[in-house]
Amino acid sequence: MSTAAASLCFGMPAFAGMEEAMEFLDSEIGGLSVLTREEQEAEMQWFVDAAAPFQGMEIKVVSETITTHEYESQVLAPAFTAITGIQVTHDLIGEGDVVERLQTQMQSGENIYDAYINDSDLIGTHWRYQQVRNLTDWMADEGSDVTLPTLDLEDFIGTSFTTGPDGKLYQLPDQQFANLYWFRYDWFNDEKNQADFKAAYGYDLGVPVTWSAYEDIAEFFTGRDLSHLGVEGQIFGNMDYGKKDPSLGWRYTDAWMSMAGMGDKGEPNGLPVDEWGIRVNEQSQPVGSCVARGGATNSPAAVYAIDKAKEWLEKYSPPAAAGMNFAEAGAVPAQGNIAQQMFWYTAFTANMVEPGLPVMNEDGTPKWRMAPSPHGKYWEEGMKVGYQDAGSWTLMKSTPVDRAKAAWLYAQFVVSKTVDLKKSDVGLTFIRESTINSDHFSDRAPRLGGLIEFYRSPARLAWSPTGTNVPDYPKLAQLWWQNIGDALSGEKSSQEALDSLCEEQERVLQRLERAGIMGDIGPKLNDEQDPEYWLSQPGAPKAAIDGEEEPITVAYDELIKSWNQ
Repeated sequence: MSTAAASLCFGMPAFAGMEEAMEFLDSEIGGLSVLTREEQEAEMQWFVDAAAPFQGMEIKVVSETITTHEYESQVLAPAFTAITGIQVTHDLIGEGDVVERLQTQMQSGENIYDAYINDSDLIGTHWRYQQVRNLTDWMADEGSDVTLPTLDLEDFIGTSFTTGPDGKLYQLPDQQFANLYWFRYDWFNDEKNQADFKAAYGYDLGVPVTWSAYEDIAEFFTGRDLSHLGVEGQIFGNMDYGKKDPSLGWRYTDAWMSMAGMGDKGEPNGLPVDEWGIRVNEQSQPVGSCVARGGATNSPAAVYAIDKAKEWLEKYSPPAAAGMNFAEAGAVPAQGNIAQQMFWYTAFTANMVEPGLPVMNEDGTPKWRMAPSPHGKYWEEGMKVGYQDAGSWTLMKSTPVDRAKAAWLYAQFVVSKTVDLKKSDVGLTFIRESTINSDHFSDRAPRLGGLIEFYRSPARLAWSPTGTNVPDYPKLAQLWWQNIGDALSGEKSSQEALDSLCEEQERVLQRLERAGIMGDIGPKLNDEQDPEYWLSQPGAPKAAIDGEEEPITVAYDELIKSWNQ
């Protein structure tokens, strides 16, 4: 916690106001804002005035535990309390626990939290169940008196992910991060490594465009002697995780399957079949998950995706990786013995650029870079190729109006233009165009391994969260990690595990259809047919493809030039 925030927190004055706001701007923001000081003070004055009716109220909000939210909880929440007099408790828990609390509040109507930062992956859930306040109507009506005039929704880069098919905004982005390919730029540019790779595989060592090239690079580096570069210890050509844990499911719904080529073409998500393998009809009603109903969750492309993940985890990854979850595995590349990772969440960037790490140069530049993830043999141009997490503020209808208003004030405070540049400097999870394009991040870009270049490029638009084909994220997501876990542990074959997964998904869809609680946008399952009927149709699900695709690589520096065009 910063000194400024600590003083605001522990010596909280009996009444709040602009004096506390000025101290916050001086000590914490320190000019690191896209707004002028005059504009910052005007925003703070608005918060002081708008919060006056709620002074003394205690509210609770919750988010997953990542660097950005730690900064909010430890620094911004106490600052907001000191400035407004609204006592905020910002809890940090696991992402699976956030979804569980949200699901409990939906089912019980009990107000557990006054606001949630939950993934926009739940957009299909929120749109269909209508248990959250749609923010478009909230800001225009009931919440108009507590909606920041300078919020500037047009400046947010992720609102397309949090907007339902009805055109209404259901969530407000708080942080965003993508999954990208991560690799040791220094090792790839080493002349000996380049020559040895070319001699062994017949093409240039570079950023892999296809999974077959990724596999070759993984094989090449695993066990390789890099002592000529001063690198000691065992080297691995792949990093992943395989623990039977809720985070294992995200690994695959977060675009692994679409990168393999399981779904249909379409942005931001495959249509009619998405990256979960769920097919919808023209009314956006889910009609199936298994191939027999036109879905792709147990299709040849899906089996290929799991088979490859399992093979690479066993052959080319540290032995401990199979027992790790998302959070544990994220820190491993920074230890200096991983050559590449198929997809790596950029939420870990802040921890990867700390001085003194084996993956950092003495001048503060990284030895690594990030690039687009490669795609598998079923992938075609126009398909989704990567995932972008958009943790977003969500107001439940079960939250009393006054508490929702107070929480909405806090939500806007932590995403305001006054605060966002400093918050992004700490967490590196971008939500605003103005922050991304700031002079500050132009200066920091060379030290962030391609992150700024990615977010300034059109490429970022092809990376998207789970879309609206998924009608009940909490219920369906828990099926993934359990079944994928069975495949990775060897309890079941990939085909058996995916058959089980799609059947369980369809049971959930059938229950939702029978209950009728989603009306005419809820599931309406197709009749089962011979799977060959669907496999012979255009698009997903796709028939099996024999052999491997051509291994293709591209030079990183040429790739970056294409991003900058």
